[in-house]
Amino acid sequence: MSSPAEVADVSADDMMIVTAARALAARRVCFVGIGLPSTAANLARATTNPDIVLVYESGTIGAKPNRLPLSIGDGELADTADAVVSVPEIFNYWLQAGRVDVGFLGAAQIDRYANLNSTVIGEYENPKVRLPGAGGAPEIATSSREVFVLLRQNKRTFVDRVDFVTSVGFGSGPGDRERLGLRGNGPSLVITDLGVLEPDPTTCELVLTRVHPGVEVDQVRSATGWDLRVADEVQRTAPPTQEEMVVLRRLQATIGS
Repeated sequence: MSSPAEVADVSADDMMIVTAARALAARRVCFVGIGLPSTAANLARATTNPDIVLVYESGTIGAKPNRLPLSIGDGELADTADAVVSVPEIFNYWLQAGRVDVGFLGAAQIDRYANLNSTVIGEYENPKVRLPGAGGAPEIATSSREVFVLLRQNKRTFVDRVDFVTSVGFGSGPGDRERLGLRGNGPSLVITDLGVLEPDPTTCELVLTRVHPGVEVDQVRSATGWDLRVADEVQRTAPPTQEEMVVLRRLQATIGS
């Protein structure tokens, strides 16, 4: 393994991307979103998991883009895919049938039980902000075998209770996913610019299990809108290696090319 990269050269977003790419090492099929998730998935394909199958919502299966796509409709995805199918087939045959190992999600808000809001801030009938909406997120949250959530951590995003449940994490706690008949296991990792949170196997409440280089536990607590639970032994994320950063910078340089 190559030596660690200089910390000064690594941004908070870089840490999120590298952490997510490493987490994809043993996964087979990944439902990818544009932005940080797409960068992480393609970094994984170039480093930890060359055989990963990338599925994009537009209908591309096994995409192997030579540059980072600008959108799910970018022709680069179709040109490099093993197959291109209709959007209904992606959802009905792949996602809802349980064939996706990991789905990536983001949101405007997340709560202690990993429920996500991308619909409104404030009351639904009279919101302060109307957000882009659900898209395919509810299906990804319910049907992927597991979900990785990528979010920058602050008190506006990490709230005690989301204003609207767009995508179900663990509802109000243990047993809610089962009562709702949801196929997938729910969020397994919440990767932020400060560290990593994972659901407690008994309570389903998010627990801080890892902090990134240069971050302290109190910083993460201060950026969370509830009394954050902390693991007895908090790990520290290994800094990106030089190899990871070289590949990541090469990917980032292709945006818009």
